[in-house]
Amino acid sequence: MTHRISSRPFTLPLIAAAIGVLGAAPALAQNASVPILVPITGFLSLEGTSQRNGAVLAVKRGPAKLNVKADVSDTGTAPDVAVNALERVISRDKPNAVVASMLGTQMLAMLPVALEAKIPLLTVSGTAGITEQKNPFVFRFFPGDAVAKAAHVRYVVEELKKRRIALIYQTTAYGQGGRTEIVALLKKAGIEPVFQEALDVSVRDMSPVINKAKEQKPDVIMLHLHSQPTALFVRAAAQQKLGLPIVAGSAMHQPQTAALLEPTELIGVCAETNSSPVSGNTDEMRSFLLQYRAEFKTDPDGFAVGQFDGVSMALDAISKGATTPAELQKALASRTYKGLAMTYKSDGKGNMAHSAIIICYDGKDRIPRVVQRYDNVTGVLGK
Repeated sequence: MTHRISSRPFTLPLIAAAIGVLGAAPALAQNASVPILVPITGFLSLEGTSQRNGAVLAVKRGPAKLNVKADVSDTGTAPDVAVNALERVISRDKPNAVVASMLGTQMLAMLPVALEAKIPLLTVSGTAGITEQKNPFVFRFFPGDAVAKAAHVRYVVEELKKRRIALIYQTTAYGQGGRTEIVALLKKAGIEPVFQEALDVSVRDMSPVINKAKEQKPDVIMLHLHSQPTALFVRAAAQQKLGLPIVAGSAMHQPQTAALLEPTELIGVCAETNSSPVSGNTDEMRSFLLQYRAEFKTDPDGFAVGQFDGVSMALDAISKGATTPAELQKALASRTYKGLAMTYKSDGKGNMAHSAIIICYDGKDRIPRVVQRYDNVTGVLGK
């Protein structure tokens, strides 16, 4: 399914003609094409819809001189669907850049196509491997595992002072990549998890894995799961009165994930993410929150903010002269951009995000509090 989004109506030529008798006509708006190919159905529908919304809002709030064509296509969860969609828009739309699926398996399949066509891909995928393929056309505007899991582990070890860690992760590429990073970081801290288990996204009964974890007497649960499995685990833990802190991956920060749970079920639950727009910690974020709610009648999450920032950076570069895909690739690879969530700069591999936060719920409502921030984790931004 494809939906058409345009940044603003194509009326400028008529206006120019109407006032032409009064003097030189103003410069006509510049056209640009940024198709949006994201998973808005399937097990990643919550995250994918947020990604879509962030991209759409960036297009609608983009530079006034740009008319941006931004058709939305649902990639589902199959890699071949995403590849076919990418090949179709490259042939049909001659895009400046493409907003590409946040699902790791789809991104990995799309990368060779983008490389051959030399089209920049803008994504918020957290899968580690997408920026390890030596592909100069991928740009990730969400903390990769090297950043997100550093915050995840540091909060558990340094702030909570926990060492008996039960790690539960997804069998997807996202889950496997995150697990690898977590285990490596824990090893550097002299810690080996007392329990590890991978869950398929189809698993709905979390009682068996909770019971197995309890047998190892952990003092904290670390989750690296997608949205719905995260909610199912947190609910099951509350029902069993597990009584352990849970520090989850970025899926837990989503308002749509929290909405699946009662506030009391969220007591003792924390998560890593790039930002928490519903927490409204800055004037700019509060303004974004109001715009997003007005446009989509729902609350934004960090995926929406990351994709908003990524598309905004690309449109800013196009408006300043990076009008071809090659010029845009060079601009994204070399420039620094101050977004809503953080300041972005490529590390040479396309990792643009270098900060992360920890949010926690107090059980009174579904609005998390930012309890820790880790800036410039990779050192790319300098001092």
